[in-house]
Amino acid sequence: MMLGLLVCVMIFHLSIIVKLIPYQITWGGRLKSDTEMYVFETISILINLLLFFAVLIKEAYVKAFIPLKAVNAILWSFIGLFGLNTIGNIFAETNIEKSFSLLTLISVVLLWIIIRNSKSESKPK
Repeated sequence: MMLGLLVCVMIFHLSIIVKLIPYQITWGGRLKSDTEMYVFETISILINLLLFFAVLIKEAYVKAFIPLKAVNAILWSFIGLFGLNTIGNIFAETNIEKSFSLLTLISVVLLWIIIRNSKSESKPK
């Protein structure tokens, strides 16, 4: 479920880059130019890819190419980031960003479940 959610989020960010979705309704309305949008959206996609691969490793869908302790640190960092983002989105100016508070809260719960019920740590050694 988390992987599907991340794919949807990355498609959303790609939609902003190709201007299917106006960037003015994202990032709290703070982006002032196409250049800023490209930078922010590219960074956002890269960060989501990092989380995507961390979940793949944690769930043992791919062979770990970074230590599991680093994967756990990445996942815990995203729980904190999404927790703070949930609060920020609740107080956002636009309704679309307010609606993302539910998405980030769901992400926190899903990441918590992934950390607690990991397949990669339950495999026999």
